[in-house]
Amino acid sequence: MIARVIDFCAANRFLVIMVTILVTAWAIYASYKLPIDAIPDLSDVQVIIITDFPGQAPQVVEDQITSPLASAMLAVPRAKVVRGYSMFAESLVYVIFEDGTDIYWARTRVLEYLNFVRNKLPREVNPTLGPDATGVGWVFQYMVEDPTGRHNLAQLRSIQDWYLRYQLQTVPGVAEVASVGGFVKTYQVVVDPNTLASYGIPLARVKEAIMRSNNDVGGAVIEQAETEYMVRGLGYIQNLSDVENIVVGADRNGTPVMVKDIGLVRLGPQLRRGLAEANGEGEVVGGIVIARHGENARAVIEGVKAKMEELKAGLPPGVVIKTAYDRSRLIDRAVENLSHKLLEEMLVVAAVCIIFLLHFRSSLVAIVTLPLGVLISLGIMYEADISANIMSLGGIALAIGVMVDAAVIMIEIAHKHIEHAPPDAPRGPLILEAAKEVGPSLFFSLLVITVSFLPIFALTAESGRLFKPLAYTKTFAMAAASVLAITLVPVMMLAFLRGKIPAESKNPLNRLAQAVYHPLLEGVLRFPIFFIIVAVILVGVTVIPFSKLGSEFMPPINEGDLLYMPTTMPGISITEAKNILQQTDRIIRTFPEVVNVFGKAGRAETATDPAPLSMLETTIRLKDPRDWRPGLTMEELIRQLDAAVKFPGLSNSWGYPIKIRIDMLSTGIKTPIGLKITGPDLEVLDRLGTQAEALFKSIPETASAFAERTTGGYYLDFDIKRRDAAR
Repeated sequence: MIARVIDFCAANRFLVIMVTILVTAWAIYASYKLPIDAIPDLSDVQVIIITDFPGQAPQVVEDQITSPLASAMLAVPRAKVVRGYSMFAESLVYVIFEDGTDIYWARTRVLEYLNFVRNKLPREVNPTLGPDATGVGWVFQYMVEDPTGRHNLAQLRSIQDWYLRYQLQTVPGVAEVASVGGFVKTYQVVVDPNTLASYGIPLARVKEAIMRSNNDVGGAVIEQAETEYMVRGLGYIQNLSDVENIVVGADRNGTPVMVKDIGLVRLGPQLRRGLAEANGEGEVVGGIVIARHGENARAVIEGVKAKMEELKAGLPPGVVIKTAYDRSRLIDRAVENLSHKLLEEMLVVAAVCIIFLLHFRSSLVAIVTLPLGVLISLGIMYEADISANIMSLGGIALAIGVMVDAAVIMIEIAHKHIEHAPPDAPRGPLILEAAKEVGPSLFFSLLVITVSFLPIFALTAESGRLFKPLAYTKTFAMAAASVLAITLVPVMMLAFLRGKIPAESKNPLNRLAQAVYHPLLEGVLRFPIFFIIVAVILVGVTVIPFSKLGSEFMPPINEGDLLYMPTTMPGISITEAKNILQQTDRIIRTFPEVVNVFGKAGRAETATDPAPLSMLETTIRLKDPRDWRPGLTMEELIRQLDAAVKFPGLSNSWGYPIKIRIDMLSTGIKTPIGLKITGPDLEVLDRLGTQAEALFKSIPETASAFAERTTGGYYLDFDIKRRDAAR
């Protein structure tokens, strides 16, 4: 069958060339449209349920919100892990699904089960789904600040919330733009309890009166003077005066009692559970752009940057936007580096073909089919929705050496046939005979190599998501090479194998290789037992170093930026968290390798961020390593930074942004190694965790260890004496 394919292609050369041109054009188009990312998306399919419960302590939130929701979500089809986080006034439930689950199918099923459990929740709460994204989708972060000081944090937050955020969410691929830091402006009524008691007005009536007065209503239409007028009642609160003049009751004389009579009305900040800081210079307002699950990260970032340039024209004087984190730098650096390596590898292969064949036109057959096979692989990647990243491009890099083998072997056999044929013999039949002689063997040998990667397709979870792109792309490359070997290569051989073909013996490199190889081969065949024993001894010796090797799922990728995530004891106030964050950021910014520092304490306003106030997070943008101090490595820089920010009560953790977020998503722990202890008694869990922390710290290789405290929050409790209250 393979011989017939070769004959058909040789007889229809024009058709083969035209199909090749069309396939090449399609592959070039697809390669330009190919999604690009730094590494494969290793995140699980997850759906987040976020529920606000204003003013409630974590234990109340756990009992009334998180526990019922988490219990209900355990029954969702294909859900493998359910995690619940109970914080002050907020509940987060993460539902992690099995591999291969469609994220929108998963969100639909979670909504179905959410409807079943709503009746078990307090009436005033409304659980909602978070964005169709994960923490790994934090592809871009920015800061909004005013160096002139003309705008305060409340005004900057209003610009972020009402101008920047909504516009950036229109960029294709953006799931959410989360705000962090600054102050959300609110109307505050500070009630005097003594005055309220003297009027006999309960506090609930004040709340109800304000809510009822902040409303517009409609009143049908009236016709007057041949014109229709729509009737409206305008009651939305516009300023402080509107709040002050709301009637909440009447005194015993029938005189209206207004809000201003019972308390103070003012503008103030909303209670906040997170803040942002830049370079140790003070608070700023931040924005986090979260890409949708499975989107092209690079295209999303480019769209966000373009939209930001448009929005800058509408900013008030003095307000500027600065980049805090940009993943496209890592994406471009990783893909550019691997692309250069691919190009270098192809050039080396081309040079080797020219040197060993000593016939430039023959070498063109291998040189042309190699990039064509790579292009076809990129085209199939585009159709299969596989992004170009270090793993998928690495699969092509692994295949390049084997891809060119078929063409080289077929050319060498053709050279042999031409060399042994009479000088006046026609070249065409000789070339076709050579192609048909080795074509079937080459085709099936390439397929056998392709099949060798089948076990990788059986991998699941993170390992599958990491290595499957490599296996797919190498399979695509080998399949492209095998098809080209029996279609295009014979046609190109008929076109390029012209002129004088040098004999193999006239190549000095071939003669040198044979001179070295023949004595070795004769020695091995003469003393086979001796060489078998030597081989066994060499294999046995490798057992010792192999047993000393460590193991790791994947080596840490130098992302070019760092993420510093220290943890404090629970119960820290937002003011103290700000002080610690500002001190650590100021110290980190003094290092000459640092471009800028963006710190966050607590959580941003997104369901993808479950951080409590005790968790600080500093994103450190670094300069190009060529601009660092001579001889300084990333490991040494981390050691120096860690030594500089040693604070009492602060447990340091250093890593790379994507790596840490993948760890947190997969295990719920922000470090590569963690221990989970489960049990019914929180006091016992807290004691065991503290003991484990001390034990891990005693291990010499441990950089830091911290046990999350499940208890230890500070409360101001009012314990009601019911009999006294009854009087």
